[in-house]
Amino acid sequence: MSADALHAALEGLVAVGESAGLAPADVRDEGVRLAAAVAEAVPGAADAWVRAVGHGDVPAFFTAASSARRWRSAPTDLLEHLVVHGSPHAAAYAAALARVTSAACDLGDAPLDVIARASTTAAVHLAAARAAAPDMAPTSPGPAARTPGGSAAPGHPSSPAPGPDTPGGPGTSGSTATATLGTAAAAEPEPDPRTLDELLAELDVLIGLRRVKREIREQAQLLRVEKLRTDAGLTAPTITRHLVFVGNPGTGKTTVARLVAGIYRALGLLSKGHLVEVDRSELVGGYLGQTANKTAEVVESAVGGVLFVDEAYALTGDQYGEEAVNTLVKDMEDHRDDLVVIVAGYPGPMARFLATNPGLESRFSTTITFDDYSDDELTRIFELAARRSDFEPAPETLERFQGVAAAQLRGEGFGNGRWARNMLDKAVLRHAWRLRDVAAPTVDELRTLQPEDLVERPDEEPAADEPAADEPAADEPTADEPTADEPAADEPLDDADADGPGDESTDPPEEPAPAPGEGPEARTDDEESA
Repeated sequence: MSADALHAALEGLVAVGESAGLAPADVRDEGVRLAAAVAEAVPGAADAWVRAVGHGDVPAFFTAASSARRWRSAPTDLLEHLVVHGSPHAAAYAAALARVTSAACDLGDAPLDVIARASTTAAVHLAAARAAAPDMAPTSPGPAARTPGGSAAPGHPSSPAPGPDTPGGPGTSGSTATATLGTAAAAEPEPDPRTLDELLAELDVLIGLRRVKREIREQAQLLRVEKLRTDAGLTAPTITRHLVFVGNPGTGKTTVARLVAGIYRALGLLSKGHLVEVDRSELVGGYLGQTANKTAEVVESAVGGVLFVDEAYALTGDQYGEEAVNTLVKDMEDHRDDLVVIVAGYPGPMARFLATNPGLESRFSTTITFDDYSDDELTRIFELAARRSDFEPAPETLERFQGVAAAQLRGEGFGNGRWARNMLDKAVLRHAWRLRDVAAPTVDELRTLQPEDLVERPDEEPAADEPAADEPAADEPTADEPTADEPAADEPLDDADADGPGDESTDPPEEPAPAPGEGPEARTDDEESA
């Protein structure tokens, strides 16, 4: 876990930044913060980061990481400043940032998902730098060569480096520089910059989903060969690109759909590779006639990428949904060369949905099933989610979690990854309550989740179907309670008792309705994650 590589990468970044006219202190600050954000979930990285940086402590590591998380998926502020002004040093600076990113992964034993995300971070920076071609750089200090604040751009005489008060500098969120790069980007998605290998690597590091990964790879290879045959002038079979995802909530359907969009873009099948996620409410209008226009607008926004329709079977059963489906089928045909539609939901309802329209069945010939996660996989999801939130579950905590996961019923509607994240939310709450009397907890105490954080506290409200620890079970009367054949003193006799022992027929008691929030889990589908 040597910190030497990160130290060298930071020195190289500062050297490149100086040649671009940036202040060394600002460049170094950006580099150390990016390294912390990349290595945030790497075990043991905090101490190595402190040694590489030469100052600070473990809390400073997590503060730096939280301030730079946005740079995992977006260019850094100083890089954007160079890109905005067409600096010829932008590419070299992005490459130096990529070396910092790689060195940050070596601060500890980085999990595969951290390495995959770091690869994406480096790709984002390199792609941003490609927008600043040397022949586009301003040649004289004019309006195009000046910062929004009026100072000269880096690389020109009397050019001050971005600072805390400069738009695009480390003291800002970077929103000013982002807006300057092009307002059209907000209205029209930029193409996904990741390569096919990077996207497939991200797919591979997802927890579980073996069958899904295999089928996505097979589909990608099939479509790649079909495109090659078409480009070669050969007759190619007509292969539909549209997909059906079926499975319980929390099994990663949205995450995989987003990767599919990027993979299809990398194969040259889509022009942008973005994902537009909708449900019935975003397709159906308030009255007949409005729905067609609303659906067409949504489809238009998805052209060049993937339209992901969650719980698509909600579009069946009325004329409004039927109008949306008819419009969708028509637009799928009109944009068949630059649009992919993925519909998702439970297996049974999805089969009935596809049968409602002949055009749907012919366009959705590939169904991919997302299986429930195993106990081991849920435990890994819980562990990774905890680390991403700067918590560290103790080994015995993970053992306890696996036991809790094994006791869960895996019927239709089980939340899978969402259930694991909900368990983490509750554990974090109990962790905070456990430290209520600790005036100055250590960093380890603030980060470590103990086994007791996974179970209800004695003072927590028990579930409606579970008696509290100090209460008798429902079928055990208390000393103050009348037994089944002994009415309470202040309770009037019912009709059967009033008539005497002759009539022994009684109506069975009605089962109480479940309390709000009880009963089967809501059937909602995926959300990151993850």
